[in-house]
Amino acid sequence: MQYVIIGSSAAGISAVEAIRTKDKDSKIIVISDEKNPLYSRCLISYLLAGTIDEKKIWYRKDSFFKNNKVEPLLGVKAIGIDIKKKEVAVSNFAGEGLKPSPANKENVKFDRLLIATGASPKLENIPGVDKKGVFPLRTIEHMTEIQAMLDKVKSVAVLGGGLIGLRAAYALKNRGKDVSVFVKSGSILSQIVDKDAAILMQKRIEEKGIKIFTGVAAKEITGDKSVKGVALDNGSKHACELVIIGKGVSPNIEIARDSGIKTNRGILTSDFLKTNIEDIFSAGDVAETNDIALGESSINAIWPAACEQGRIAGLNMAGEKETYEGSLAMNSIEFFGLPVISVGITRPKSAVYEEIVKKDAARNIYKKVVLKDGIIAGAIFVNSIENIGVIGALIKNKVDITGVKDIILEDYFDYGKIIPLIKKSKKGFREQEFKETILTL
Repeated sequence: MQYVIIGSSAAGISAVEAIRTKDKDSKIIVISDEKNPLYSRCLISYLLAGTIDEKKIWYRKDSFFKNNKVEPLLGVKAIGIDIKKKEVAVSNFAGEGLKPSPANKENVKFDRLLIATGASPKLENIPGVDKKGVFPLRTIEHMTEIQAMLDKVKSVAVLGGGLIGLRAAYALKNRGKDVSVFVKSGSILSQIVDKDAAILMQKRIEEKGIKIFTGVAAKEITGDKSVKGVALDNGSKHACELVIIGKGVSPNIEIARDSGIKTNRGILTSDFLKTNIEDIFSAGDVAETNDIALGESSINAIWPAACEQGRIAGLNMAGEKETYEGSLAMNSIEFFGLPVISVGITRPKSAVYEEIVKKDAARNIYKKVVLKDGIIAGAIFVNSIENIGVIGALIKNKVDITGVKDIILEDYFDYGKIIPLIKKSKKGFREQEFKETILTL
């Protein structure tokens, strides 16, 4: 048996570990276009901010591949899959914007393949995006390049007000830079929280010196070879020496789509994380799997989901039949001492959903749960997040909370209040198992 894994981040590494629990000897080949994988993408902005040291970003030791008898092909790019010959074509021309040459293409055979190619930053399609001083913030290489030029930077423009953009803004403000964030939509964090929560977060961020401009977008990045500023679609200009593009990510589906593997927004998978092609699996930020809250196929590009998908895909590649129940959209962030967590559906667009809200402006507290037929479909908690684990477990277990919905956002609401409901609604309920579910959130 020869296993091939394309991708060496959370899903790919979890798959290696899972395979080795069942198959100690078969060959595993990992293909990665990064020369230095095995780090946590979640911590890149904290490393840039200087709040952690580089040792903490490496989530597996350098000896990982050797210890797990893996042949790593690092700094090479998978450029095609032949599903009939069961081969992956690779090139050593790795990196963004570089095209492979047929002269150095090689083919890697597989018996079972995992596509864990992750996602790439969305870049602005505007003049000047190729100038020196324009970066996304997705890899450790991006972070290193940004850090190397900070001594010459006074002002930074961040394009995008989502998690990536705001984390970059926070990091660079922490490094003493003048930071302005330009958000095309009407509020920050528009993909994960509602306007009420966004207003609280924006107020705290601006109090700490980061300037946020909503309803405005960059139309050009100005300067000669290097960044000198951004021209905005409202006619104004902003001088800066560094531009961070934080517009989110797009799943890297090209290699699958071009090979005849079914894709939608991501690579379509079964409950076993199999694609439509026998012996080919997918996991992580590129995989489209069941969304528990939506009840349909979606992508939840979060680290815990990638780890769990990689684990289950690896087990099934090694011959197991373990199902993946699905994931929840779940985001957690804290800016200047103000935490926010969102889970599931937070901005419902249909009348079938009910919203329960509790606000305490004096304490910067905002809580909301979204219900459908008495079952929680989503939640937002700002600055009072202690019970979010209970809420997440209720979503996953699809518990009808109609009987306690009037108190669900009270500070005294906790695990003990819902045990009778779960026992009533879930046959074969095991209390310890539910507590363990909560602890994983």
